[in-house]
Amino acid sequence: MPAATERLLAAVEAIYDTAASPSLWPSALGKIADCFEDAGAILQWRRDDGAFGAIASESLGPALGDYGERWGQHDFKAERCVSAGLYVSGEPFTDRHIGPIDDSYLNHPFSTDFLARHGLGWFGSIGVSPDPRIIVALSVQRAFAKPQFSDAELDLIATLGRHAEKSLRLSIRLLDTELANLGLGDALARVGIGVFALDWSARLLFANPVGESLVGEVFDLANDRLLVRMAASRAPFETAMTRTLRAEARDLLAEPRPILVESSATGRRFVIYLLPITAGALSDDHFLTRTRAIVLAIEQKSAEPPDPAIVRDVLGLTLGEARIASLVGSGVPPKQAAGRLGIAEDTARNVLKRVFQKLGISRQSELAALLGRLVLRGP
Repeated sequence: MPAATERLLAAVEAIYDTAASPSLWPSALGKIADCFEDAGAILQWRRDDGAFGAIASESLGPALGDYGERWGQHDFKAERCVSAGLYVSGEPFTDRHIGPIDDSYLNHPFSTDFLARHGLGWFGSIGVSPDPRIIVALSVQRAFAKPQFSDAELDLIATLGRHAEKSLRLSIRLLDTELANLGLGDALARVGIGVFALDWSARLLFANPVGESLVGEVFDLANDRLLVRMAASRAPFETAMTRTLRAEARDLLAEPRPILVESSATGRRFVIYLLPITAGALSDDHFLTRTRAIVLAIEQKSAEPPDPAIVRDVLGLTLGEARIASLVGSGVPPKQAAGRLGIAEDTARNVLKRVFQKLGISRQSELAALLGRLVLRGP
């Protein structure tokens, strides 16, 4: 296996290991940076209530401390990324997307007195938020002495971002300030999604209260093995489970895809994600130490806009396009959708035009019908 592929596989494995153990993110970020042989990587998030936080690879610990104490308020790069809507675009981006890279850019105090002093300079980033109420960005940092990120490297960041987004569907909830000081068992009990932990043979080791409530409606247990009740989704779930537990490189590096499930009894709709957990990822005293796969069941409530990641995967859009499509297709006017996403109204309308062109439609009512048929009703 080529060294680059080995580094990528190690990074993806480490990303999924953070799902139930967010404390592993610094190590995972270090492995992400290793894919580029760069200085380090950072995961930053900001909730719609103004709360924010950041985690960095161990190599960037001093820089992160300095940033929090002084330089965060002078981060002109982040300001430009926000104003351009890049964190919610779903596309990877780098310095040249917020440039021009002129003397004022390179000689800004943030560049000369902060970045250069910590051996940093260029960045490659992508928004990876699994929740429309939270902006999350994954950024790889490199020194000014190296070239800027190439398009091929940005594609690799996008690949890593898709896996990070999937893992964050659980770990971002466990990083919530209300849960961070609880033990994992107590935190999982308060998470509002179904969580199941399975061993190497797909036997159930743990289910949180939401997960337990779904057994008999969405899932069945047969010889302690988790099964999907809906016939149309049973085979895809079994195939995904086999691949997840097999944990071969081609399976781990494949594009993450969810499974849509609808309860025949209640009509409730769920999206199912399977996350691989590597052997030895959890300490011996961790109550999920024998876990090799985590199953997440997230309800898609009909009164709320559909999950943008589901819209993206089903309709073949970018995540940024899917965010707009999800809101507008649910009846939110483009101006209000732009406000929710923190982008300009003109930007939102331009994105909506691209969505219409890709889907071969011309009206918001057609978009709403398409979402209802392909996303909200499941497979």
